[in-house]
Amino acid sequence: MDKQKNKTPLVRFSEFKEGWVHKELNELLTASKAKNGDLKYGKEDVLSVSGESGIVNQIEHLGRSYAGVSVHNYGVVELSQIVYTKSPLKANPYGIIKLNKHKAGIVSTLYAVYSVNENLDGQFIEYYFSLDANLNRYLRPLVKKGAKNDMKISNEYVLNDRIYAPQLKEQKKIAHFFNIVDKKISQLQEKLNSLELYKKSMLQQIFKQQLRFKDEKGQNFPDWKVKKLGKVCKVYSGGTPTSSNKSYYKGDIPFIGSGNISDNEVFQFITQEALDNSSSKMVEVGDLLYALYGGTSGEVSISKISGAINQAVLCIKTTENKQFLYQHLKFNKERIITTFLQGGQGNLSAQIIKNLKVKFPSKKEQCKIVNFLSEIDNKINVVNEQIETTKIYKKGFLQQMFCN
Repeated sequence: MDKQKNKTPLVRFSEFKEGWVHKELNELLTASKAKNGDLKYGKEDVLSVSGESGIVNQIEHLGRSYAGVSVHNYGVVELSQIVYTKSPLKANPYGIIKLNKHKAGIVSTLYAVYSVNENLDGQFIEYYFSLDANLNRYLRPLVKKGAKNDMKISNEYVLNDRIYAPQLKEQKKIAHFFNIVDKKISQLQEKLNSLELYKKSMLQQIFKQQLRFKDEKGQNFPDWKVKKLGKVCKVYSGGTPTSSNKSYYKGDIPFIGSGNISDNEVFQFITQEALDNSSSKMVEVGDLLYALYGGTSGEVSISKISGAINQAVLCIKTTENKQFLYQHLKFNKERIITTFLQGGQGNLSAQIIKNLKVKFPSKKEQCKIVNFLSEIDNKINVVNEQIETTKIYKKGFLQQMFCN
């Protein structure tokens, strides 16, 4: 491939004027052949590569080591080396490329390890390939996939295409800028984690009645009363229109499945005729929805849209405070799942939910509890929005500060 003319990115630090050079990756990286032959590293040092978390200790990330019988042939990964994962992810069908920022370890032969040459800042290359478009565009012409969706590419051949790169000083300035953004995201994430832990602690104290609220006169509210949900709730699930009738799925009624109960929008719609000729039922904005089975079994949400539900979704209408019941079911999800879906078998059902026994405070205390928890939720939502806004800000600059 002939070298193309120099380029400059859309957004750039003002002190840099020189064009970015179209360089083969083998000018920037060198394939490492270091193996764990002396068994310096054990199975507890095996690393995994995650799209979200980067290069992390496998046990810390996944809870256990998935290493083979022997790790003597595993590749050694030093700090500040680059790792290419030869396994597909949904957004990255040709694998991912990450920088080791944490501690040395070893990786299986499904990974390629590279040392960073003196004319490259390792963080620059990681930020460049953190954009799915850049990563997929680079790897697609190089990687051949086998019958089992495995990657047919040698470690050296990965380096045989080009990217645009500036001089080292500009690379470092770009990496420093994105480090600051990442630090902001990390700080916000820590704040979010603290708020979520605080809410969990408050929920535990509230539902164990270790934390009680007072009425307007400073007096105790009445004792909580145990009630079966079937006595204070009306519940119904939906159904699925015949899938063979394609015309049923060309309507404008949102069709809500168990995986959509928390969503602002869905991507499947049915007609009024489909609704009339099936057991699907309508729910409204603000209805309490509960996922009976599927990957989201036990999840609960307040519906953000009006639409029809399928058989995996239960609509719960209660004479008690809806928000209080929502908090209770959400807090007790794991207990409910553990009790009724032992070993991952079976499904929840309307009857199981109706038979649940819940301790309810008086309605006035329920309101006090809901208001208290809503204030925490509002703070959590604000921080979540700040995280998403900062991530969008980061992605926008990534797209504009790198040449393609």
